[in-house]
Amino acid sequence: MHLDHAPDDHDLGPAAASAGALRPDGSRRALRIGLGGPVGSGKTATVAALCRALRDRFLLAVVTNDIYTREDAEFLRREAVLPPERISAVETGACPHTAIRDDISANLEAVEELEDRLGPLDLVLVESGGDNLTATFSRGLVDAQVFVIDVSSGDDIPRKGGPGITTADLLVVNKTDLAPYVGADLDTMAADAARQRGPLPVVFTSLTGDDGVRPVAEWVLGRLAAWHPAPAAPR
Repeated sequence: MHLDHAPDDHDLGPAAASAGALRPDGSRRALRIGLGGPVGSGKTATVAALCRALRDRFLLAVVTNDIYTREDAEFLRREAVLPPERISAVETGACPHTAIRDDISANLEAVEELEDRLGPLDLVLVESGGDNLTATFSRGLVDAQVFVIDVSSGDDIPRKGGPGITTADLLVVNKTDLAPYVGADLDTMAADAARQRGPLPVVFTSLTGDDGVRPVAEWVLGRLAAWHPAPAAPR
């Protein structure tokens, strides 16, 4: 039986302490963040960098999605970003968005099996297989979603929109170090993304630097702080 899940809501403030955030024993379940985006945009590299940045402070696990292989999970294990038992793989057997939006049962089972086997976790990252600009996660699977694009696909990608770009809780424009080599204008990308997304945040990253994932990690830390609020001060 699957756990109850958080409501479909972009706001993960203190009000997120709802029944959907609790496990059957009354403990808070892990925050679930989905990462989607086109093939080659840097989703797996972002997951790896987040694990390295947060693993000493939080209890993490990862679920990856590939159509016919477990390649992304195997990459994360080779890179030793987490102990291997904290990385699980789902073979979707169909378009990636099917397993993150339409029939989420395999991913739910993977997430819940990790929590049952490992004990309480703070954060589970769910990485989609590479998909197009329509890819979005079901709010029955994740509590917040990140959409990753990269400059090498063209600086017109934010302008093209699509649910992944316009509705994700965080848009990541990755591989900014390649902009001079592919003729991408980062200011144009930033302006187009702002027009498409309104108040929703956008960050630019280059994972070739030692601290390149920091903008994404800081956003995740904010979500974690809201999901696991500090205890009230004694009166």
